[in-house]
Amino acid sequence: MGVYVDDMQASYGRMVMCHMVADTDEELHAMADAIGVSRKWHQKGGTPHSHYDICRSKRAQAVRLGAIEIGKAKLVEIIRGKRARTQEGGA
Repeated sequence: MGVYVDDMQASYGRMVMCHMVADTDEELHAMADAIGVSRKWHQKGGTPHSHYDICRSKRAQAVRLGAIEIGKAKLVEIIRGKRARTQEGGA
């Protein structure tokens, strides 16, 4: 189990954002709470694409607290794995 932050660098106003994902929503929310990100910023909850967009300073905090740095390919792999587990559970 884990929490992951990707290396995306999308501009949002004056901020540079990335994705924070996790193996479970519980882990994702726990990390968001730990780094001070409000749950109102949670996106696509209850789906394999569940995530937060976080700024670089929050990304650095998440990494200090144990989040794993990943690239786009690993992010896709994580989402596909979550989708497969969801489909297996619903079959």
